[in-house]
Amino acid sequence: MLRRMTTNKSAAPTFRLWLMMVLEFAIWGAWLPLIWGYMGKDGLAFSDSQIAWVGSAFAIASIVGIFFSSQAADRTFAAEKFMAFSHLLGGLAILGMYWAKDFPTFFGLMLVHALLFVPTISVSNSIAFTHMQNAQKEFGLVRMGGTIGWILAAWPLYFVLQGKEGAAAVAASRNIFLVAGITSLVLAAFSLTLPHTPPKKDAGGGLAGIAWLKAAGYLSHPYLLVLFVVTFIDAVIHNGYFVLAGAFLGSPTVGIKPEWIMPVMSIGQVAEILTMAVLGGVLAKLGWKTTMILGILGHAVRFAVFALLPQNQAVIIAVQVLHGICYAFFFATLYIFIDAAFPKDVRSSAQSLFNLLVLGLGDLAAKWLFIPLQTRLTTDGTVDYRQLFLYPTFMALAAAAVLLLFFWPPRWLATGAEVEDDRETEPQIVA
Repeated sequence: MLRRMTTNKSAAPTFRLWLMMVLEFAIWGAWLPLIWGYMGKDGLAFSDSQIAWVGSAFAIASIVGIFFSSQAADRTFAAEKFMAFSHLLGGLAILGMYWAKDFPTFFGLMLVHALLFVPTISVSNSIAFTHMQNAQKEFGLVRMGGTIGWILAAWPLYFVLQGKEGAAAVAASRNIFLVAGITSLVLAAFSLTLPHTPPKKDAGGGLAGIAWLKAAGYLSHPYLLVLFVVTFIDAVIHNGYFVLAGAFLGSPTVGIKPEWIMPVMSIGQVAEILTMAVLGGVLAKLGWKTTMILGILGHAVRFAVFALLPQNQAVIIAVQVLHGICYAFFFATLYIFIDAAFPKDVRSSAQSLFNLLVLGLGDLAAKWLFIPLQTRLTTDGTVDYRQLFLYPTFMALAAAAVLLLFFWPPRWLATGAEVEDDRETEPQIVA
């Protein structure tokens, strides 16, 4: 159960931060699982390349957001007002997709929505970290709201479509844009009730006043550069799961019926809720490095099971619970670590810098790597899943080894101190 942490100043707004995450990820969860069928041959009949362009909108937004949106959130606008503005316009854009039928309009609206929504993922993290009393203990509980929001939005829509085919299914699928748009507008209004989070202006001026550039400058610290590289590898593996798992679970080898593929994959989301709830205790006991290594090894175990036991349907289903460890122990821990390692005036930009890998480059690389690889390993319509899944298995093992050998954060980070307290280690950005 969520509880309000108190200090001698005021109570932390834990519930409001949790509800912010519920609404934030409900927007995304409402449309992402079902938009692909809606764009397909029984829906808008977009070509494969057109569908790929729509699917790349978040990657484009994650790149653009570093240079513009995160700079505005860090240096110019109060974060809660940035959230309200972004979700107002982004909500109107995705509402418009309910009526859009042609590709240029549909893609244009999705791109506008993505450009406005993607930066709010980093900004919502920054708001949460600013107002939590103890991020290592509380962020798992607060971020758990995001997973709950995703499930609350995605699952009912999915089951509404059960039994519907053709035009009836397409007509019902359009409602994903209404749900996402209305939720976005609700969050726009709710954002104005969030605790005030003013921008942090850098007194140095010059290039140091450019938040994303200052954040990137911190990659000169070896431990942050190592984490940046490992995050990219893990993001490729993580996104590769979503590229490959659906077809694998529905293949004759595993034999899960199409209508049960999404519920089976959602086991991981339920596990994610439970893992988020215990993340604070795990971090306190194991520390940054061990927790993140366990998250990466979760991928290795899951893909190894896919490769070596593809005909054991019960084990394939059971191993989905590792998704909770994969996400919470690596990605959620990553966001907590970024907040601890970077100074206050660039934290939104630092979150965006790593989200560039998680939401953008890692996603694109997963598609460029695993889709052609699956095609190459397909003979007469049969995929060699054993060989296919050994690739991400060994990638995960390599990433875990790199983290084990080369990730050595300074001792002050273990105390929860801020980077401003360690100025002698800060890279200098010359104006």
